[in-house]
Amino acid sequence: MASQEVDDGIVRALRGAFGGAVHLPGDVPYAAERLPWNRRIDPRPVIVAEATGPKDVQAAIRVAREHELPFGVQSTGHGTLVPSDGGLLLRTSRMAAVEVDAERRTARAATGALWSDVIAAAAPFGLAPLSGTPSVGVTGYTLGGGIGWLSRKYGFASDSLLRAEVVTSDGELRTVDAEENPDLFWAMRGGSGNFAIASSLEFRLYPVGQVYAGYSLYDITRAREALACYRDWALEEPDEMNTAITLMSLPDAPMIPEPMRGKRFLSIRVFHEGTAEDAEQRLRPLFDAAGPPLMNGFAVMDFAASGVEMTGPPPPPVLARQQIELFREMPDGLLDILVEAAGPEGDSPVNAIEVRHWGGAMERPGPDAGPAAHRDAPFSIIATAMYGVPDMDPVIASYIHQLSAKMGPYSTGGSFLNFLGDPAKADTAFTAENYARLRQVKRTWDPDNFFHLNHNIPPA
Repeated sequence: MASQEVDDGIVRALRGAFGGAVHLPGDVPYAAERLPWNRRIDPRPVIVAEATGPKDVQAAIRVAREHELPFGVQSTGHGTLVPSDGGLLLRTSRMAAVEVDAERRTARAATGALWSDVIAAAAPFGLAPLSGTPSVGVTGYTLGGGIGWLSRKYGFASDSLLRAEVVTSDGELRTVDAEENPDLFWAMRGGSGNFAIASSLEFRLYPVGQVYAGYSLYDITRAREALACYRDWALEEPDEMNTAITLMSLPDAPMIPEPMRGKRFLSIRVFHEGTAEDAEQRLRPLFDAAGPPLMNGFAVMDFAASGVEMTGPPPPPVLARQQIELFREMPDGLLDILVEAAGPEGDSPVNAIEVRHWGGAMERPGPDAGPAAHRDAPFSIIATAMYGVPDMDPVIASYIHQLSAKMGPYSTGGSFLNFLGDPAKADTAFTAENYARLRQVKRTWDPDNFFHLNHNIPPA
């Protein structure tokens, strides 16, 4: 089927069973609703359908299967990597209800809910989810593993998933948990949207009071000293603390103070579930290595404020590329590569190269944990580029490829699904044993690979 043609019978069949809006090429809403957050992906589906509930999800899957349409799903579009060209794109952002059970310390979020929705609903009870950036969708983040500010203390977001309501590839609505369809439940806790489309997730919440959080900027010439300190200091970091060091460039934009526009900085990001005094005492060696702050952004605040403080306002849609590498240690040769790429003399076209410490509860999974992540790697390096000119894409892609090749001899070869920019490398996000098991589950629940416009795991 041509990418911009659709049979009238298909449209009638969908509209006859679908409660939400249906948009076709040429309709005014179509132009906006087809686009993901990452504008490097330019999908051309023949239908965009905005689901309002599980029955709409069922209808969309059944129509797409019957008429052999490629099938894609998108909420915020932050995780969209494969265009739904010539297919049916299901939008779930209108399914955004959140319910909190304060007594059980759980939340139930419909598939289009954002973390900001859950954070706001949980905050009055002194509870918080294992969230990351507030503007990111709950479902894609959780099913991809989910690493957030509280993950060193409580694990990946997928580890806290208790139950899901899903629509499988046959169009049936099912409950998935440790007792009902346990193989599918295991696979969904880190295996992404390969096995079913979630219409809602139920997950644990955790008591959180005041936190010490934020980020500060330092002279980029101290990058080598700070990174050398961090690789040793982080290994003694308490589980209540979550940190990262980033070599970054600020945009030449009006919202940036004029002396800082377009310049490179060293950034330290901190989240600490504890007092400022305790945090600053523990962080002192790192602060000394980084030198005097050029901008000090650390403060005591509630959990809801911390996410906004550390990530800023939601970035507008842009063209973006991202690459992640995992490391068991960070020898001098690796630090030299980072400083050469993004230090004071670097000419990197990427916006940020982040060194993040993992570990804590993430490396101590329970016996029923899902397949998310390589839990034995304490460090990641994430290179991110956001740019506004499509002509820059080959330059960005080439640079990230070369940087990855330089780091290759030091890395584990593994990745993490939420940060993996290349869908062809989905297998690198799992251990060999877990990947083989995921392919077996895929064969059971989606044998013809209907759900493939994603970080695809083919059936065994």
